[in-house]
Amino acid sequence: MENNNTAVQNPLGTAPVGKLIAKFAIPAIISMLVSALYNIVDQIFIGQGVGMLGNAATNVAFPVTIFSTATALLLGIGSASNYNLETGAGHEERASGIAGTGLSMLVICGAGLCAVVLLFLNPLLHLFGGTPEVMPYAQDYLSITAVGLPFFVLTTGGNHLIRADRSPTYSMVCMLTGAVINTILDPLFIFVFGWGIKGGAWATVIGQAVSGVLVIIYFAKFRKMRLTSHMFRPRMEYLKMIASLGMASCMNQIAIAVVQISMNNILRHYGADSVYGTDIPIACVGIISKVNQVFLSICIGISQGCQPIWGFNYGASRYDRVRKTYRCSVTACTVIATVFFVCFQLFPHQIVGLFGTGSELYFQFAERYLKIFMLLTFANGIQPMSAGFFTSIGKAKLGVIMSLTRQLVFLLPLIVIFPLFMGIDGVMYAGPIADTAAFILAVVFAQRELNKMKNAEKFL
Repeated sequence: MENNNTAVQNPLGTAPVGKLIAKFAIPAIISMLVSALYNIVDQIFIGQGVGMLGNAATNVAFPVTIFSTATALLLGIGSASNYNLETGAGHEERASGIAGTGLSMLVICGAGLCAVVLLFLNPLLHLFGGTPEVMPYAQDYLSITAVGLPFFVLTTGGNHLIRADRSPTYSMVCMLTGAVINTILDPLFIFVFGWGIKGGAWATVIGQAVSGVLVIIYFAKFRKMRLTSHMFRPRMEYLKMIASLGMASCMNQIAIAVVQISMNNILRHYGADSVYGTDIPIACVGIISKVNQVFLSICIGISQGCQPIWGFNYGASRYDRVRKTYRCSVTACTVIATVFFVCFQLFPHQIVGLFGTGSELYFQFAERYLKIFMLLTFANGIQPMSAGFFTSIGKAKLGVIMSLTRQLVFLLPLIVIFPLFMGIDGVMYAGPIADTAAFILAVVFAQRELNKMKNAEKFL
């Protein structure tokens, strides 16, 4: 009876699914887009103010952001998913304890990442594919943005718990405020003050710091969950639960970072043997990965917005609402993916041109790469959606599988093997093949899980 009473009291178990998705997904999408815009705004202004080498530098430094995001999602999504499952089952005290452990670990891990990056700055940049021409710009950029990592990790992870606490609008405001500040300060620091790439870095750090402070204010003043001081002491039992459900999103980010690092080094190697040289491919791929991040941010935002709905209703055995939410989210992602596919295929020059000027070879490579590598964009929303779905319902292993397949199982081997026969063009054609395989796998696993829920409904 406790589960049923909880479901009746909580709008996640009673409100119309469509309205719930809109309420939670729209702020989540905006938050994800804002997070992506931190990097994209920097890329645009640095491209306009510094040039191609500045774009290449932000690409070489980008794996640090990805690893930081991985840490934040491990703790943030892991905490939020467990929080929703436990509240759906009526275990309020346990749910709050998990949230407290997650928040304290976000602070600890963010500070640790900052220290590691500053201590091993040059070896990391070399590992990430920096060339002699790019390294000075990358050093300037990363040595500053590393200072903002504790705020970035707290904001990215903490916002998942804010949404789980049924405050999606506040979560959106946290991200949006920092992004607006970053967008205002970027041109001021880069062009007016003449700080170049360092100006872009400081604009990012200041925006992240403001967002992080807003997260702290929420949990100090506005939270709905019952948090007491002893709950912020990390507990191993809760950490294991958090890691179990956060691992899928974490591994997905780590896989992206591994592929990004491998791709930078492969492009550096094969670019030297091509007409493009080493720096053009690295700069172009960095731009296109940021453009793709906009598309993925929308799909992941929908998934994150649905996670409280999936988790709560699965915990309350309301499988019909879980299935309906999944169907609606997949439909929305597919429509959005199709729009981006059309844009990538019809307007590649205009998209690349947003990030600054370049030579004819620069635009030639960038346009070909965008059109070929992103050929299967219309089907790419299903895989991140399914990974979030499995995590939310406590199927941690399936979530990890979904997160790893596209990047590590399919894409990484292909970008290593194809260039052996096709040169630098092999990297381009690896993308759509990996996307096709990941799409098929996601559909098969998701349909199987939905059928299990449908059968389970007969016994309720």
